[in-house]
Amino acid sequence: MLAMTITGGSRMQFGVYTFVETERDPTTGAPVHVERTLAETMEEIELADRIGLDVFALGEHHRPDYAVSAPAVALAYAAARTKTIRLSSAVTVLSSDDPVRVYQQFATLDLLSGGRAEIMAGRGSFIESFPLFGYDLDDYDELFSEKLELLLAVRAQEKVTWSGKLRASINNLGVYPRALQNPLPVWIAVGGTPQSIARAGALGLPMALAIIGGEPARFAPLANLYREAAARSGRDPATLALGINGHGFIADTREAAVAAFYEPYAETMSHIGRERGWPRLTRAQFDQGRAPNGHLMIGTPEDAIERILAQHAVFGHQRYLMQMRVGAMPHEAIMRSIELFGTVVAPAVRKALAGKA
Repeated sequence: MLAMTITGGSRMQFGVYTFVETERDPTTGAPVHVERTLAETMEEIELADRIGLDVFALGEHHRPDYAVSAPAVALAYAAARTKTIRLSSAVTVLSSDDPVRVYQQFATLDLLSGGRAEIMAGRGSFIESFPLFGYDLDDYDELFSEKLELLLAVRAQEKVTWSGKLRASINNLGVYPRALQNPLPVWIAVGGTPQSIARAGALGLPMALAIIGGEPARFAPLANLYREAAARSGRDPATLALGINGHGFIADTREAAVAAFYEPYAETMSHIGRERGWPRLTRAQFDQGRAPNGHLMIGTPEDAIERILAQHAVFGHQRYLMQMRVGAMPHEAIMRSIELFGTVVAPAVRKALAGKA
């Protein structure tokens, strides 16, 4: 378990997460070149591993604009091509999956990777998986709560006895194989829902807080809620880990970062907005988001170092994951962004934090 407080004996973790957006046919909108997109993603994971980043995480989606619906399968392939980087989902949509199978898949990944697997469990930001797997959206909250309970029970012991309302009971049955790590890391991924944040703290689970809009400083009360919920449950907040996940892109110049990131990002966010009744993202909104107090970490390595340190002063977090690909972005530009993140940004931030310890 990661320590909650950065000290001279601890090390802040850095990583990348991606939803693996597909290229789309401009006429039909159908996904094209999915095999190439997946191959490029594997190259990105290999680079992140080679330059010493700590984590690479893949999202789970069940719609044509994303290429990964089975993160554990893709991560298992990545495990064979990497040596040290931790491999996580981002997120496992636990509400519409079976916790026993989730544990088995990631325990297998853990064994194949030599103990590098993680589950980042969440409720997900899209709902396609619910009708696809036969779940009622009216049970949205209860499904996640119940299935998280079962996942933690399966993680805790080989033989499981469990009963719930929305999933068949288990009576003293074994779940195999067992993960190499004990316990297999389970992070709770949250947006801004206080109930989810309090639950993570009360259960003593590490939490990944996604900041994909608004001023990051406004999320500080949620980090406080997480630690307060842990304390109220008799847990030491200093034993818990907090991660911050957010959109970002790094290039040799600010102009190059904006040029690579803006168009795909704006199209993706506007596409989602059309589905949900939001207005199209404007350039002014984008520029506001990448302002010093905004949520978009777009710019040079020096910009990213300054912004991450400023966020750390607010949250005191132990992990930072950057989502660089938002839309069908150029592979070469992503590779350069990962390289700068791992070779320049991460070492500089760690050095600055060590100097404050």
